[in-house]
Amino acid sequence: MEIRANQYVMRFQEGGVQVLKGDAVLYFNKRPMYAFIKTVLSITEFYDGAYDAVSESGGKVLATGVLKVPTGAELDFADTYETADGGFKISRTVKVQKATDDLGFATKIAFVLAASDNVRDYNYYAPANWYRQNQFSAPYSMGYDLDCEYFWRQEVNYTLPLFAAQNIASGEMAMMSRWAADITMRDQNFVHSEQIVDRKYTIGSIGFSKPESKTLNYLYYGFPLRKEIGTVRDGLTLDYVYPGVDGEMPRRGPGYNVDYMQQTKTMTRLCHPMEEGFAQSYAIALNFGQYDGYYPMMRDSWRTVYARLREPLFEVDNELQYRNCMKSLTKLTKQYGDSWGLPFSCQLPQMDVNSVSFQFGFVGQQPGIGYQLIRYGDMENVQESYEKGINIIDFWVRVGLLDTGAPRSCYNPTIEGFEPMPCFTRMIADGLENILDAYVYMKKKGEDRPAWLEFCKKAADRLVRIQNEDGSYYRAYNDDDSMRMDSKANTISIVRFLVQFFLVTGDEKYKKAALRAGDWAYENTYKNMEYRGSTCDNTDIIDNESGIYAMFGFLSLYDLTGEARWLEALIGASDYTESWTYVWSYPMSVPWPNHPFSKNSFGGQSPVTIGGGHGDMYMAACAYVYYRLYVITGDDHYRDYAEFIHNNTRQANDVDGSFGYAYPGMSHEGGGFAAQVFQSHYHWLPWVTYVEIDPTSRLYDTFGAYDIAGAQKLSPGERAVRNRIYDTYAKF
Repeated sequence: MEIRANQYVMRFQEGGVQVLKGDAVLYFNKRPMYAFIKTVLSITEFYDGAYDAVSESGGKVLATGVLKVPTGAELDFADTYETADGGFKISRTVKVQKATDDLGFATKIAFVLAASDNVRDYNYYAPANWYRQNQFSAPYSMGYDLDCEYFWRQEVNYTLPLFAAQNIASGEMAMMSRWAADITMRDQNFVHSEQIVDRKYTIGSIGFSKPESKTLNYLYYGFPLRKEIGTVRDGLTLDYVYPGVDGEMPRRGPGYNVDYMQQTKTMTRLCHPMEEGFAQSYAIALNFGQYDGYYPMMRDSWRTVYARLREPLFEVDNELQYRNCMKSLTKLTKQYGDSWGLPFSCQLPQMDVNSVSFQFGFVGQQPGIGYQLIRYGDMENVQESYEKGINIIDFWVRVGLLDTGAPRSCYNPTIEGFEPMPCFTRMIADGLENILDAYVYMKKKGEDRPAWLEFCKKAADRLVRIQNEDGSYYRAYNDDDSMRMDSKANTISIVRFLVQFFLVTGDEKYKKAALRAGDWAYENTYKNMEYRGSTCDNTDIIDNESGIYAMFGFLSLYDLTGEARWLEALIGASDYTESWTYVWSYPMSVPWPNHPFSKNSFGGQSPVTIGGGHGDMYMAACAYVYYRLYVITGDDHYRDYAEFIHNNTRQANDVDGSFGYAYPGMSHEGGGFAAQVFQSHYHWLPWVTYVEIDPTSRLYDTFGAYDIAGAQKLSPGERAVRNRIYDTYAKF
């Protein structure tokens, strides 16, 4: 008995399941009925068994059986297999037929990876949680230690609920994903710890495991409690566990583990009650494919689940959002002694200023907001905005450069000087690009600002001078230009500035520096998937903003040269970066009634660094780039995604003031979702608004519209002509 999806055949025999391609068995499970039992001792044991009966009807296979465990409990399994969504759909119902004194249970759908049981023979993909073998993740991340037995993460931490394993030698991939975005609210009376029974819990976990024939329960102080059991594994398995488990996560924080066990772990288990008559039901998708490399596997896996689970487009007036943001930024910009800028943070909803400090880029984005105020004030004839923008740029040009040509990072008006901070390559790229854009804007108006250009020239000359022999730049420097942080992964972040400064000046040395940096980034950042370190307030680990800045840099090189390899790298970076966006969502309670999430979903938000379960609206920053990529490639998926992030990130905003924020258009910095209770500092930082107005202004300047739908009204030919932005960038 068998069913087929493309080249892959699912065969049922002797109570088990096999997946074949041709004559080769790629995946199998001899005992598909698998249960975890929370015993009366609150220790989780696991048992499995073959199906008792298998039948076929209407192209679907029904596999049933009763799993009897040593404790005396009996679980009635009914699994339906069918072809769907280009792969297979497995729908499971498990009913407690007989209960003893056990406390709870969970079940697992699993397939053994037949090619190898060596964890390192595979690359893995879980969006915003695992890329390849998580070489650039943090020590507290799943996958950092590949010598564990369990690699499970609750799917609410994944930006799409999927996990894929790809055999490195063959390219064969198996992927599990939740079938539908139908998670319900958990029981809010529980604080989940090591072993909780929650009858309302509908969240699963996806990952893989290679357990010993022993129980594994980490006690509260880190002791791994192990007991021999009779269940024997057949190899490395791709797993969907329901309800969910965070399996073998490194323990964080102080406690007994500091002195007693050193590096200990946790395992947070959820169970359903072992009560006669209680039943759990869930469904997953199982997809297979063979790919020449990791990037195409990741891309296809993401798009497969994206098409099934992407939440609807949020309806929003993007022009109103833009205008309200600009009005609010105008009000927030003030003179502080001899300096001009915006507060570092304000508490919502009243926008109570709780810190005043000006950062050149990154979370402060002072020159960027200065440029946007100039542009808005000039185009809309708002003199206050225009003058405040001029004052911000003038201030930075006056005080923001060391004698070496290194931009300074963080000015504090209280001390009338700069806070100690490394010279981050990514951070200075933000400020330099925007001061140059401000210069270009004024020059096109017929108003020359030579001091602004000279500021950029000194900084650009420094970048030419300090460039490493291999074309790279360090992540951060000291004031004397000595290396502060030796990672080179942020090299690509400075490329767009160098390219655009070349366009303004015509000096080939800046173009040469940009191309050399691009060459290094192509071979290392793109090919090694080394997108890390762009979030300056985090350690040098994999993150979403490094992907965004790789997109900026590779696109600028493609715009400059038209060379295919830059487009190749741009597409690779774009496919990676896209996977950091929550395009699905689930119910979440919000402690603040006037917060937009009290009515809107958090779809469109994106985790900052590896690990998931939280997010902010930073992905809004690249809506314009994804739309431009659509125009270049004709790939309609990029248009769809560009519109999604341009609209759905606004779900966090008080767009029209109806939520009662003091300044309409504002949003919080970020927060956590995975606990289904929104956790946030509930404050605003300048970058939050900057990353929304920047792509909107670029979209308008290039395509004459505030939203993607408006840009789509242009003919394809007109869009293509307008998309050649460097044809007019420095035409004064």
